[in-house]
Amino acid sequence: MATDTNPLLGTASVLWNLQSLYPSAESPEIQRDLFRCRELAEILAAEVAGQVANLDAGAIHQVVERLEAIDVVLARLETYAFLHFITQTGDAAASALLQQVEEMEALVGRLTVFFRLEWNRLGDEAVEQLLQQPVLQHYRHYLQTLRQFAPHQMSTKEEELLQELRPVGRSAWNLLFEKLLGQMQFGPEGRTEEEVLSDLYHPDRQIRKTGALELTEGLRSNLHILTHIFNTLAAEKMIDDRLRRYPSWISAMNLANELQDETVETLVAAVTTRYPLVHRYYRLKKQLLGYEELFDYDRYAPVRGAAESMVPWDQCRKIVLDAFAGFSPEMAAIAARFFDENWIHAPILQGKRGGAFAHPCIPEVHPYILVNYTGNVRDISTVAHELGHGVHQVLAAEQGFYNSDAPLVLAETASVFAELLVFKAQLTLISTPEERRAFLCQKLESIFATVFRQVAMHRFEAAMHQGRRELGELSAAQLADFWLATQRPMFGDSVTLSQEYATWWAYISHFLGTPGYVYSYAFGELLVLALYARYLEEGACFVDRYLQLLRAGGSDSPYALLHPFGIDLNDPGFWHGGLSLIERMLTEAEQGR
Repeated sequence: MATDTNPLLGTASVLWNLQSLYPSAESPEIQRDLFRCRELAEILAAEVAGQVANLDAGAIHQVVERLEAIDVVLARLETYAFLHFITQTGDAAASALLQQVEEMEALVGRLTVFFRLEWNRLGDEAVEQLLQQPVLQHYRHYLQTLRQFAPHQMSTKEEELLQELRPVGRSAWNLLFEKLLGQMQFGPEGRTEEEVLSDLYHPDRQIRKTGALELTEGLRSNLHILTHIFNTLAAEKMIDDRLRRYPSWISAMNLANELQDETVETLVAAVTTRYPLVHRYYRLKKQLLGYEELFDYDRYAPVRGAAESMVPWDQCRKIVLDAFAGFSPEMAAIAARFFDENWIHAPILQGKRGGAFAHPCIPEVHPYILVNYTGNVRDISTVAHELGHGVHQVLAAEQGFYNSDAPLVLAETASVFAELLVFKAQLTLISTPEERRAFLCQKLESIFATVFRQVAMHRFEAAMHQGRRELGELSAAQLADFWLATQRPMFGDSVTLSQEYATWWAYISHFLGTPGYVYSYAFGELLVLALYARYLEEGACFVDRYLQLLRAGGSDSPYALLHPFGIDLNDPGFWHGGLSLIERMLTEAEQGR
């Protein structure tokens, strides 16, 4: 199995230390905190529920502080339980602890939901007068953000019931999905999802084809379960959207991202009109590989000149930290702590969930990063991506728990910017035109996956949710049709999508855990290209402004936080500007420079 490469890459001992959260899963501190957050919530509800309309600004401030303190305890518990589970999805005790914490979150949510409901029932004039008081300055944006959901809230009893049902709703189905994918074995060797996906980047075409077939066969063997999970969660969202009177399936996510619908529509329209860039690139790649036809499993095949040797973990660390230091020594110093203080989990293990993430915690405790490191160049970018999130989360912690949580679109900006720094630093070390073009092709494929593929997946989500609402229960074949119908326009006639590829919607967790998430990647990539162009123009003064953006966390809207950079998110020209920078990279690859 490919997990044998862990010792060769130096990742076998790169395991996170969760003791900053709790000493162990059996720690009495966990049960103490579970009891504590319930007790604090019960006391708060007994004292304040039904009284919010009578509170002055100082009292509102005290209530929000108490709510935040409760949520901090819950976040510590949730972070530990989730991280403890996600590397051993087959462990019953780890699963039980996570379920226990989620049930406590639901109970506390039911007890404390009164504040959001009562706050949102206050008249606009009364709210404005309260928010003008200096004592509420720190929580002003947080309280304003709550208000945008006011038209979509239900009665107190209904909201309390929904809170009570949370552990057996979306979170339970997502937990089943994580268990299924985490324990699924692919091919005759029983490999993990991450191992077969890494085959798609192999120079040997037969290995790529076999990896793709093994992934498909593994998904097909569980397709009845996966299809049911997708249908159930699409139906759950359909019901929730109807009850809350959201005009479309994406409305809730746009509100959570603090974006106008116009902004998202402008972004998606700009990207889809530039699909011909993808067609151009894959025609070039077909030529570079010497193939008469390019199949879906050839998309990530390395072109001639690409580095083929595995990059050990220590070398990956150096590459990333050196690139960060070239931009900002402070950024590099923060990132170095993730390596030095065991905040990263890197090896490939049976039962560990595939993919990568940076998990925020609480202001008093650092974030954690999970990767599945196989040693290829793509994995270096993944490490940089997640460290970008991590640095952002560390800097934003200065804002406090509620204000540190940046909207997804700004969170992805931080991670994609980190990726670009590493790419630019690596590019300067390449001397031969052939190797430079190969490296440029790898970056273009990464950008295409972040911009064009994510927008295509956004369109798949739209088709799935609309289909579930109009047609009822969807079959695996119908989901496959939606997948191909939204993937094919992106590739045009440049890539042949096999029928096996039609099932690959089934392993993408974002569709389930955070519906509507994926356009945030495209948003972040195109915004980063614009920000990097500013950096090249402005130099050191840009660095300070960029770090201030990260420090701001979620303390204001994306529009306000990006205002100092002179960016208009509703201007199609802004998004096309980033797409034009991608086209310049493509032209460079076509010219072989």
